[in-house]
Amino acid sequence: MSFSVETELQSFVLLRLGERRFAFAARQIAELVAPTRVFRFPHRTSEIEGVILRRGRIVPVCDVSETLIGKSLKSRRLYLIVVRRYESQSEWVALPVTGECELINAEMSPPSEADAPQVAGWLSHAGDVIEVLNLSALTPGPSRSVAPAGVLAAGEVRPS
Repeated sequence: MSFSVETELQSFVLLRLGERRFAFAARQIAELVAPTRVFRFPHRTSEIEGVILRRGRIVPVCDVSETLIGKSLKSRRLYLIVVRRYESQSEWVALPVTGECELINAEMSPPSEADAPQVAGWLSHAGDVIEVLNLSALTPGPSRSVAPAGVLAAGEVRPS
């Protein structure tokens, strides 16, 4: 009796942050763009450094390098526009990268319980082991303001 093992190849985009490479599933990528002006606001959060304008959209810029490599990026070569999916919506997020991006086909190994939340899995490519990233764990999601019991949110009308 023989068993055939089918490997499920998937497409991934490899990106470089400093000296390390990471990956996202290709289905999450909207586009790769040249650096553009980042609009910064005084009331921004530490996770969002500003926004860029792209194809009529306001796209938040999230520098995830400090979480992934322990330091902020000094130079940026490109922005990788990644689609972040929420419960009922999706949004573009711009991630600064320091090198070229590459499209590959590979088999992903699942993460272990010991892996950080931002690790969606692992790839083996060209002799390197590469983290596949979980964008939801790396970037802020929509905030849900929770009002104390009995307090109405602005504009909310209580039925009579």
